[in-house]
Amino acid sequence: VQLQAFGGGLVQAGGSLRLSCAASGRTFSNYGMGWFRQAPGKEREFVSAVNWNGGSTHYAASVKGRFAISRDNAKNTVYLQMNSLKPEDTAVYYCAAVAGRNYYITTRGYDYWGHGTLVTVSS
Repeated sequence: VQLQAFGGGLVQAGGSLRLSCAASGRTFSNYGMGWFRQAPGKEREFVSAVNWNGGSTHYAASVKGRFAISRDNAKNTVYLQMNSLKPEDTAVYYCAAVAGRNYYITTRGYDYWGHGTLVTVSS
């Protein structure tokens, strides 16, 4: 499956952005989906994940209550709504897919990765 993430940009602290990740090539509903991020000089870290039908989600403690993941299988797209953004949310955000309908919270669990989209939050 091919993944393309977009929707990043520059936003002030306290603002919102919605990231999208469009998938192609395989049956989207057969994949669990995840969002990860990587800040300069840091390792890639888990942000959020959703199972195949959107019925189960998981969030990193640092974003819980501010971010919301969702998916639209008819549009082959997963979203990450990011509210109350903080400067420490600045990173390149990546979407990832894993076959088998469940999700994982580590990078090793995913089979496919998109190229990432940059989110910059100014203070």
